[in-house]
Amino acid sequence: MKFDIHHRTRYVYASPVRDSFNDIRLQPMPIPEQAVESFLLRVLPAARLTHFKDFYSNWVNHFEIPESHGYLSIEAQSRVITRPPAPLPADQNLCSFADMRGAPSIERCFDYLQSSRFVELTPEAWKLAVDATHGLDDAWQAVLALMKFVHGFLKYESNSTNVHTHMREVIADQRGVCQDFAHLLIGLCRVLKIPARYVSGYLATETASAMHAWVEVFLPGHGWRGLDPTHNCQLGETYVKVANGRDYADVSPINGNYRGTQQRTMEVDVKITVLEG
Repeated sequence: MKFDIHHRTRYVYASPVRDSFNDIRLQPMPIPEQAVESFLLRVLPAARLTHFKDFYSNWVNHFEIPESHGYLSIEAQSRVITRPPAPLPADQNLCSFADMRGAPSIERCFDYLQSSRFVELTPEAWKLAVDATHGLDDAWQAVLALMKFVHGFLKYESNSTNVHTHMREVIADQRGVCQDFAHLLIGLCRVLKIPARYVSGYLATETASAMHAWVEVFLPGHGWRGLDPTHNCQLGETYVKVANGRDYADVSPINGNYRGTQQRTMEVDVKITVLEG
């Protein structure tokens, strides 16, 4: 499928600010599952853009605005063609836990087996994971069982959490948004020694109004495979990947700081147009 994606973020400050430094992760990744035909980033007030790849191979666009300004507008326009791999069979054993023992030394998997800023490998998480996968000795079947568990364990509730909500709070409250579903599934996979990473991007439907989050797990012989615990499914052609990392802290779409008032408003608008179905 082919999509046009327009993502606009606008900040308005209560009083002028200055010395604004920003890293933007809104550029879709060029990977086998998708081709990026074009990407354009506009910033107002106008600023010089530079770009680089971070440790996790995400494209980062950087800009600085030293002058005083009362607002900041960031617009990203992407055109992407998706061709995802066929889903793995849900009724077959594909990778025993014994096969997973060498994963930490493959594909930088080590980082995706540890606790991170929003994901903690606690005894409580271990118990939830063990109970959800009781009797399973295949890592792929265990991952599917964990995804099903998270989908049923958490209630999707808009605005119930924020971007700083930790996995511990999600377990306690049993509610959240896509980011929280992803963090919990990642934690449950990691306590079972299954490498799991956080993915940000778009679920490219014409009703989408924000970015989406899902999970990728590593299976020897099958590579990184995407799973969406919010919808309890494997990824399809409507998913557009932007960035991946240990958790949300590594993929925040706009990460920056400035000097001035903390009082500000933020508006985010996402519009996705399907060009070819």
